[in-house]
Amino acid sequence: MFRRLALVAIAVVTLAPVLRAEGPSRVIISVKEQKLMLMAEGARIATYSISTSKFGVGDAWGRMTTPLGFLQVAQKIGDHAPVGAVFRNRRFTGEILKPNAPGRDPVITRIIWLRGLQAENAHAFSRCIYIHGTPEERTIGRPASYGCIRMKSRDVAELYAQLPIGAVVEIVKDKLPSIPKAPAGAIFALQSAKPEPKPEPKAEAKAEPEKIAEVTEAPVEKRVEKPAAKPSKTVKKNLKEQPHFGRSA
Repeated sequence: MFRRLALVAIAVVTLAPVLRAEGPSRVIISVKEQKLMLMAEGARIATYSISTSKFGVGDAWGRMTTPLGFLQVAQKIGDHAPVGAVFRNRRFTGEILKPNAPGRDPVITRIIWLRGLQAENAHAFSRCIYIHGTPEERTIGRPASYGCIRMKSRDVAELYAQLPIGAVVEIVKDKLPSIPKAPAGAIFALQSAKPEPKPEPKAEAKAEPEKIAEVTEAPVEKRVEKPAAKPSKTVKKNLKEQPHFGRSA
């Protein structure tokens, strides 16, 4: 058990720059029991019946087998799609199937795309190993898939809503470990990054209005009127003494 937890820690740390777990959830899938257990904060949240490959386990190219080991949720496809929605090449076709529709076996309802974290499951993503819904619900509980992990539509929709991108998925040959059930009414919300508080804008210092210096009028000096000077006495000169320029009038 301790070795298993150590491998999970190493795998998550190794791929931290690429994929980062956003919540506390993880999944363990038992090939022997054909069961999937959803865990959160070390407690068992739910257990679902599933269907692994009818061709056995492994990750070799050209084999339709279910890989073992530690994987991680790489992508989730099907947000808000109706239950029974048919997907082709991971696109909703617009068709909706009811459970156990005769002669039909497409991928339906939700797609949880897995990426391998170890050498033994390194091809899982390129082999398109999913956890997905199936219309063949009568086969759930026994190996019947072509490599993926099949679930009932209602179950995969419920799992999809609780499993975040980056959650660890472990697929084992043996039985599921004995994990205590979460207390009744316990709620495990997916942890999302909290937005950083925006710095409050600094209040701009208001320019104080320039003080206009009050101009005080200088006291008007009293003007002292001086008595008008008496006209000087004109001195009559003898006309003979005046010089003559040109003609006389």
